[in-house]
Amino acid sequence: MKIALVHDWLPFMGGAERVVTNFLEIFNDATIYTSVYNREKLEGILKHCKIEGSFLQNIKSAVKDHRKFFPLMPIAFEMFDLNNYDVVLSSSSSCAKGIITNPDTCHICYCHSPMRYGWEFYYEYIQNAGKLKKFFVKYIMNYMRMWDRVSSDRVDYFIANSKNVAKRIWKHYRRESFVIHPPVRSKFFSVSEEKEDYFLVVSRLQEYKKIDLAVEVFNELKLPLVVIGDGPMRSEIEKKVTSPNIKILGRQSDEVIKSYYSKAKAFLFPGEEDFGITPLEAQASGTPVIAYAKGGALETVVEDKTGVFFNEQTVSSMSDAVKRFNNMNFNKKEIREHAEKFDEEIFKVKIKNFVDEKSREFKRIEKWKVL
Repeated sequence: MKIALVHDWLPFMGGAERVVTNFLEIFNDATIYTSVYNREKLEGILKHCKIEGSFLQNIKSAVKDHRKFFPLMPIAFEMFDLNNYDVVLSSSSSCAKGIITNPDTCHICYCHSPMRYGWEFYYEYIQNAGKLKKFFVKYIMNYMRMWDRVSSDRVDYFIANSKNVAKRIWKHYRRESFVIHPPVRSKFFSVSEEKEDYFLVVSRLQEYKKIDLAVEVFNELKLPLVVIGDGPMRSEIEKKVTSPNIKILGRQSDEVIKSYYSKAKAFLFPGEEDFGITPLEAQASGTPVIAYAKGGALETVVEDKTGVFFNEQTVSSMSDAVKRFNNMNFNKKEIREHAEKFDEEIFKVKIKNFVDEKSREFKRIEKWKVL
């Protein structure tokens, strides 16, 4: 079975890139096709694997900031010739699922989310944009929504990374899907004997992550907060810090993050995510989670056992959850055991079995009737 892997982009490491790493560990001879990549910022086997970039790879500014070239992504993926493959496994939250395959190629898409900025989260993305940007974006996104819907028909089987995403796949694409939760590297993370007196955020600093909300809450509560991560919102978030107890550390190595996870009093997850792997990394470290009660967190956090929820993305609602948390006790061993149910070895077995089963099924199904 000749298999190709397709991923939206690889300019840095994140949760989706960990999924692709696991794909490559299963299908270790596969080539990855992607719009742009930056080997210097990749880790593990991704650093040295076979990667084919699109024509955007030749544009330096596209490698530095792929988001500016978003309208060209459909063309980038449609230009890949994958006709010689038996199976294509795409990892998509944007345009990777739009690759073109021949009728004998089985295309399985692991969907992290239907295009967030194209559908119901579109309004959240543009709410702080200027008039000129809004004017252009609304026309571009109209085209992108049509392409996104049409390109979903090119997928033979959808895997959703959560029940939450499965609902959105049905809503926007009218396609059924199979849920396989993303992997957590539970063996990498460990439980510390002692907890320190700080709350933790590990996140890409983007609007929808709502890290600015966490900063506002801890400005008010005067409690220690450590924020690890970088992104387009960093300067705005730093400007909002008024309490000396809040530290913005920027991007850190896995070893540093591992240490902060294990010693944190609690992990904060204020945004609405499609799934969200960081709460599970925290739980694999024996650390409870304070999360917004919507989206993927409802599938990874067990209320009053591995964390607590707040119902509104407001300072008062999140503050109440932090205060409630401070009067509770949690069992680090039980928290860790919960996270182990999402271990990457379990994920890899499920993915391999799914690909084997569906690729055989695809060949058996007759897609015609002769009269």
